[in-house]
Amino acid sequence: MLRTGLLVLIMAVASCYGLYGPGDDVIVLTPSNFHKTVIESNELWLVEFYAPWCGHCKALTPEWKKAATALKGVVKVGAVDADEHRGLGGQYGVQGFPTIKVFGADKFKPTDYQGPRQAQGIVESALSAASTMVKSRLSGGKSSGGGKRSGGSGGNKEDVIELTDANFESEVLNSEDMWLVEFYAPWCGHCKNLAPHWASAATELKGKVKLGALDATVHSVMASRYQVQGFPTIKMFPAGKKGSDVVDYDGGRTSSDIVNWALDKLAENVPPPEVVQLTEQSVLSSACDDHQLCIVSVLPHILDCQSECRNKYLKTLTLMGNKYKKQMWGWVWAEAGQQLELEQTLDIGGFGYPALAAVNSRKLKFSLMRGSFSEAGINEFLRSKLGETSFGQWCYDNCCYILSQCNILRLSIVKTRRDNLLICKLKLETLADLRASLLAIVPPMAFD
Repeated sequence: MLRTGLLVLIMAVASCYGLYGPGDDVIVLTPSNFHKTVIESNELWLVEFYAPWCGHCKALTPEWKKAATALKGVVKVGAVDADEHRGLGGQYGVQGFPTIKVFGADKFKPTDYQGPRQAQGIVESALSAASTMVKSRLSGGKSSGGGKRSGGSGGNKEDVIELTDANFESEVLNSEDMWLVEFYAPWCGHCKNLAPHWASAATELKGKVKLGALDATVHSVMASRYQVQGFPTIKMFPAGKKGSDVVDYDGGRTSSDIVNWALDKLAENVPPPEVVQLTEQSVLSSACDDHQLCIVSVLPHILDCQSECRNKYLKTLTLMGNKYKKQMWGWVWAEAGQQLELEQTLDIGGFGYPALAAVNSRKLKFSLMRGSFSEAGINEFLRSKLGETSFGQWCYDNCCYILSQCNILRLSIVKTRRDNLLICKLKLETLADLRASLLAIVPPMAFD
């Protein structure tokens, strides 16, 4: 029997939209505009990293808007949907919501905002920070603009592999890894601007994609072979055996642009996922733990659906796995009745078999497919239904959740005692944290 003690799923019903829009004085920031808008600016910035489903973020929203309006023309106020743009939040160590950062004199070293959460307090704190920055400039301190300097941006230049005519073949061409190679010239201004982003991307992609740099003014053999005519020139060498299929890089020049482009190309070359039968916990862990999304199907029992029927369903899952292979999801299936705790956890079975659910183990949420178990039905579900939040089981303080059975609580108790649970106000890192938090607000006898 599958041990669901390791499968704790919490779903928070979230808005499909961010908390700020074009009509607000709060500037919406994304990976595509963050560096140019914030890092390369000379203004003081207050940036909120939020999640649309976060109750505290929703409470802060009207105050943040008021502060942005009051500070207009004096201090910039922005917001990042860090639930959608997790990579951007990760660059600045965002682990909870809302997190507010102050980007002042040194844009590469923002400070944590620890002030009030009301508009008046936010404005006063911002003006104080602006005054400090102005005084620093008067005394000869750093300018607030930071985007043009070398270094910074969180990367380690040691993660960029130095390439030469002598080692290029052994390092790149004989490698099974995917490579991004920058051909540069030491005197090139654009190359100098790219350097910190290249280092940051190399650090973030470590273990997935290798990034190298070759001084084309010294090592002209390789530069000539790959027809380098300007600087910087970036080439992609795909994973596996290297041939003539070298691709010109055509993405942006920020670290996030480079990372996203590289991961997209890496995903294009991955083989279709295997649809694995779920028989025990180790299978679930192996198939799902390292993937952002896991597609879990429960197929009719073999006695209710003969081999031809079973194979038809598996073929459909295999086709869908191939269609969405670039997402690098995990795919598992179980026979109806064999993993009852899992079925109850995901609320599978109420609509008959076959059934399918998409589980996001990183965000601790899942969604159950209500449509037909067919190529068209599954495709529609995966394409458009994952962002919807219409399947909460119980709610408290505007947050709706589903918790699985596990070793320390029973699903029925969670449902009946919902008014005593304040899960949406707790930060749950591990199963032990969940147990400790629940024991603090639910009598121990509830776990018998």
